[in-house]
This record gives sequence, C-alpha cells and structure tokens, in this order.
Amino acid sequence: MANDPHAIGRRIRRFREQKGMTPAQLAERAKISRGYLSELENGKGSHKRPSAEVMYRIGKALGIAMSDLLGVPLITQPIRKRSASLERFAEQYKIPEGDIEMLASIRFRGDAPQTPERWAFIYNAIKTSRTMDDRRRR
Repeated sequence: MANDPHAIGRRIRRFREQKGMTPAQLAERAKISRGYLSELENGKGSHKRPSAEVMYRIGKALGIAMSDLLGVPLITQPIRKRSASLERFAEQYKIPEGDIEMLASIRFRGDAPQTPERWAFIYNAIKTSRTMDDRRRR
C-alpha cells in the first residue's frame, strides 16, 4: 500500500542497498538527517509518511522515480521488448527494474547485446562511470 510508512521504509532501504549506498551516503545526497532516514527506513518516529519533497529528494538520490518508492507503477511509455539474454542477466544479478528498462534501450550499431556477459560488462561500465562522475564533482 502506497501510504504504509513501513512499506515505504522497506522500499527505501531495498533501493539504497541495491545501489550499494550506506545510510549516511543516501542521507547526504537527499539532504536529510541520518536519524530521519533511519526513522523512515524503520517506519518509526512521528512521521506517518515523508513529504513529497523528501520523497522526491530520496528518489533523485537513488536514481529512481517517486512511484518506485511508493510502490505504485508508473507507465510513461510502452515497455520495450527485452531480450532473453537481458532477462537472464537481470535475474541472475537482481538488477532493479529501472535499470533493466534503461538497459533495454541500449543499441550499438542497431543491435542489443546478445549475451548476459555483455550486459554485465555494459552495466558495470555504466555503474563505474557514475562513480567517476561523483569523484569529479568533489
């Protein structure tokens, strides 16, 4: 349920962990206190549900839509057909849905990667470039 603070907190934690972020990193990027993030992730405190502004900042920091945090599907365009190799890669490595959608759009000289290994190489290159961007901003 979208308004359940416990469910929202579980999703925040799950996405944070999928991104390999510590609570301190997420709190800093979302411009909220670590204590408040802890309350959100544990569904505790005086906050029934975070404000839209806080949800937006957390989603932005995690690179996901607010709808993902709320557990409400948001379809903005038709879902791309996914190759069997992408599906195998995504299942094996537990890739978040938003990342799978992004990968599904990748074409090099008109073709998508044909093996899970090529998907892994591309995905890791994209994740590594994010780390490089983070270092460059400092």
